[in-house]
Amino acid sequence: MWLNPEEVLLKNALKLWVTERNNDFFLLQRRRGHGEPTGKITGLLVGALDTVLDSNARVTPFRILLQVPGSQVSWVIASGAAIEEVNKHWDWLIHNLLHSLSVFENKEDVASFVKGKVKGLIAEEVRGRQAAQEEDPEKFREALLKFELHFGLPSSEKLVTYFSCCCWKGRVPRQGFLYLSINHMAFYSFLLGKEVKFVIPWAEVMRLERVSTGLMTEAIRVSTRQRQREFSMFLNLEETFGVIGQLADIALRRLLDSEGLELDRVLQQPARISKRILEEQALREYVLALFRLPRGERLHEVASCSVWTPHARCHTAGTLYTTDSYLCFCSREEGHCILIIPLLEVLSIEKAESTSALPNPVIVSIRTKKAFQLIELQDRDELVESLNSKLRTLQWKQSMFRSSKRDKRSMSAPTPYYTFYYDTGYSDKEEIEEHVLRNTINSEALMTAFHQNQPGTDSNKSLEQMKERLWEDHFTEFGRGVHMFRTGKTQRLVAMGIPESLRGELWMTLSDASSELQSHQGYYTSQVQKSMGKSNLATEEIERDLHRSLPDHPAFQNPTGIAALRRVLTAYAHRNPKIGYCQSMNILASVLLLYAKEEEAFWLLVAVCERMLPDYFNRRVIGAQVDQSVFEKLIRERLPELAEHFPDLSTLSSVSLSWFLTIFLSVLPFRSAVCVVDSFFLHGIKAIFQLGLAVLEANAAQLSASTDEGQALMILTSFLEQVGYEETSCPVSPLPATEETSSINPDVPAVGHTNITHLINESYEKFGDLTVRQIERLRCQHRIQVLQAHEDTTKENALRMVTPDVSISPENLADVYDLFKTEHFISLYWGDSSSAAAAEAAAWQHGDSYMERQYRLDRPQFKSLYGLLAPWPGGTSQHADTLANRTFTLLDQDRDNLVTFREFAGWLDTFYCEELNEKIRLLYRLHIPPALTESEDDPSLMKSPLVSTNRPLCVNLPSDEVKDYQEQLKQMLQDLVKEKEKDVEKPLPLMNQREFIQFCKTLYSMFHGDPEENDLFQAIATVTSLVLQIGEAGHRGHHRSGSEVTGQDEVTRANTEDRRSSVSNTRVSDGSATPENEWTISYAQILASLLTEQALVNFLEKPVDLTAKIAAAKEKQYHQRAGLLTLQHGTS
Repeated sequence: MWLNPEEVLLKNALKLWVTERNNDFFLLQRRRGHGEPTGKITGLLVGALDTVLDSNARVTPFRILLQVPGSQVSWVIASGAAIEEVNKHWDWLIHNLLHSLSVFENKEDVASFVKGKVKGLIAEEVRGRQAAQEEDPEKFREALLKFELHFGLPSSEKLVTYFSCCCWKGRVPRQGFLYLSINHMAFYSFLLGKEVKFVIPWAEVMRLERVSTGLMTEAIRVSTRQRQREFSMFLNLEETFGVIGQLADIALRRLLDSEGLELDRVLQQPARISKRILEEQALREYVLALFRLPRGERLHEVASCSVWTPHARCHTAGTLYTTDSYLCFCSREEGHCILIIPLLEVLSIEKAESTSALPNPVIVSIRTKKAFQLIELQDRDELVESLNSKLRTLQWKQSMFRSSKRDKRSMSAPTPYYTFYYDTGYSDKEEIEEHVLRNTINSEALMTAFHQNQPGTDSNKSLEQMKERLWEDHFTEFGRGVHMFRTGKTQRLVAMGIPESLRGELWMTLSDASSELQSHQGYYTSQVQKSMGKSNLATEEIERDLHRSLPDHPAFQNPTGIAALRRVLTAYAHRNPKIGYCQSMNILASVLLLYAKEEEAFWLLVAVCERMLPDYFNRRVIGAQVDQSVFEKLIRERLPELAEHFPDLSTLSSVSLSWFLTIFLSVLPFRSAVCVVDSFFLHGIKAIFQLGLAVLEANAAQLSASTDEGQALMILTSFLEQVGYEETSCPVSPLPATEETSSINPDVPAVGHTNITHLINESYEKFGDLTVRQIERLRCQHRIQVLQAHEDTTKENALRMVTPDVSISPENLADVYDLFKTEHFISLYWGDSSSAAAAEAAAWQHGDSYMERQYRLDRPQFKSLYGLLAPWPGGTSQHADTLANRTFTLLDQDRDNLVTFREFAGWLDTFYCEELNEKIRLLYRLHIPPALTESEDDPSLMKSPLVSTNRPLCVNLPSDEVKDYQEQLKQMLQDLVKEKEKDVEKPLPLMNQREFIQFCKTLYSMFHGDPEENDLFQAIATVTSLVLQIGEAGHRGHHRSGSEVTGQDEVTRANTEDRRSSVSNTRVSDGSATPENEWTISYAQILASLLTEQALVNFLEKPVDLTAKIAAAKEKQYHQRAGLLTLQHGTS
């Protein structure tokens, strides 16, 4: 196979390799010890070495080298395990390349040419492998070639799929192809001699919608910040819309919020993404959400089957899903019958005899001496073998875990002891008792010790007993534990409210937190030990919120409850530092501790934060905002009349945010809210969506009649306060109570008492058709909008911080920010993995109490953008690159090799908007340390006859313009003395000869291509002559007392003293001079000299059109940067 060219030393290679065939440029070699008929000692040793190496390190026995005549360095360009394979490559080189190489005069060009050809062959092989994964490899290969040809993006821009469609421009359709890659969507059309093509980065997509108009039956609308594009006439619009939504969602999560949002490991490697991977990922996301499995679970098999359901006395048809640790079944009608079997509970999986009534049966036996029967399984043998392999692996891991735990337990004290120090006002005896309370893990739920008095105690007890009997009957019929059948009857029982005696157990069962606890014995204890006593931002926030958690409940008016809550929250913050602690977690953890044991409450919190409400509990609460956006969409679809009254649904969503974050715990009376938590553990976020819609529908008439946002808020608050539990007429106020909820608004009509069970059942009846699949699809679409809204906020904040410091117009500054951000994204698109990771890490600014997005550019990114926006041409590319390097060094004030947008905007503002003296000042600073260093690539002096250090410059000027330089010098020095007295800024260091020569070189490069180029060259020659005379006069005056130029002597001496500390080893071109025999010049002297030439003044004061420059940069940036990166990859 062809290999990416890799250097080898030929003289070393000959010891282990034998040359079989060769010519002037190529060698075909065989590894010693392979294919040799006799047992030579060298061959035996090499063969033995290759044999003992593992398969990854083993060397292929044949290879082809590229060699340059006269060089000891060669490149491996192909290898193979068989001589036939390598001979094919050799023949291709002889017939296609060898004759072409003789025309090269420079033999080093031969190596570049051949390496480029080989890399092209490798790219073609990669295309072939990628195409082979598609349904129609030949068509995909053709589409891939067209994609590369039409759009000119780097080869690393992986094409995922393509569709034939129409793109609408007004009322005119353009038939063509829509190409979807990992970072972009692109469209190409060529009809009747007219070409239409454009590229849209996923990072620019603001909204995806399916729309219908009079002309188009149905279309996909893609909205960016600049415009909308509409595509229609797809063969399968549903599939296309799903793929577009997935790719946009994945790209934005990877590009805009890699720090906050969880992304599957496969999707973190864009080169691995294909259409098949996307389909698998969509199904995996659905399965994880439907069964609320841990995020790390991988989906393996999906099979149609039927499961024997004893309660229905029949087989129920549906789909079986297998993951790393679970067997999951869902009926054809989502939610009708769900079964989850953790492999930890499984004893055996066996095939049974197949009959006509029971085709292909499989029996799954579990530890509770029960078994589940699955029939009608296709590919039963492979499925059972795969499941048994997973089962054996899991059982082996568990046995190893238990043995290691036993070993640790025998070496440790029987009772763990925890320490957490803090200030209290207790006496010594009380403090000891309090210390014990704080550091003893509770083995019982807090509700067993702290009961909240409720009215109608006797009737409540009888009701609890009745519900307990109903649940016992349910356990008998449907099973008990995680593997319980979950049906409509389970839903009705949960809606009534789970009895307090069973609530903790059923929460653990329904959330499957019990499996996590079982597989992580002792984990919580170790987390408590590691986390207690540590102080950080999370623990400080936890301490602040401890006494705000259910303050009216007696369990949290007691040190026991507070200590348990502290342990659970700090242990979780230690477990998951990415989340740490987020407000509302304290309310949730408090309720969990009331009904579950402390360790169980911890695992329930893990289940909620990491599985059931993903991305909710982080600094930016992205998950909650996404669900709010989804909720607004559902309101428009399900409650259209209410949506008409509230064109801007943000009012309602701002009210409902707390419903989602606290699962209604902060807005409903306590006992009613706990019933909502019951439903949440059964149905997940779907229960909150349904209940939210039911609440709005119940108040739709009053909300539609409301006149302002405040009245609408009071209507909902009053309604929720009156939602009672069972038939009690005195509902308890919601926890925690707020001033807003406790106040009474006389304008709000009285709301009658509502029963929570009735409200939950009503939500199921009216909105129960909402499925998990629909929610996941909506989340995918609306996450795009939420992330882009955050991106807009980041941009607004950046512009607000920079605008006061610059004179660039707000419109241009916003465009510059977009260019700055795009430069960052381009590195993420096509840079190598290490540079992409560094760029993304640099985009996040971490503080003690915050983490915000802030784009910053490294040196290559800055140089690219510099070339696009520099106000004057840079002459030769080498000098422009040098100047860009100096500018970066100057702007990088904190020396972290990154430039912020503020620093970049300041540089741009100076050259485009500042006065003449500030422009010259910046140019001056670019040619002295730290911007100009000794290690520059081009430190040589400018090769120009104009520059001389031993005589004045002779410039041919018209006779009427000949001036007395001594007169100019005296006047200039007088002006400089006055200027120095007025100048309050810190004086700039002096510029030496080498630095001044570089300064002149920059000035000459600035004039390149200007209409007044000849006049400007003449003017700069005059200024250069003047400055050199100033420098030499000052140098002579420094060493000769009584000099005629005493004024210059004083200025030079003063400035030399200022500079002496910073410039200790000034150099000239030949390196033989010392600081004492070099002259220096100041910024003020250079400024005054430049001001003497009107042509230079006019040039530097002439306004440069930044708007036009930005427009040109937008056109060039993408393809220019793409070409540079392609070139870098090609030469690496």
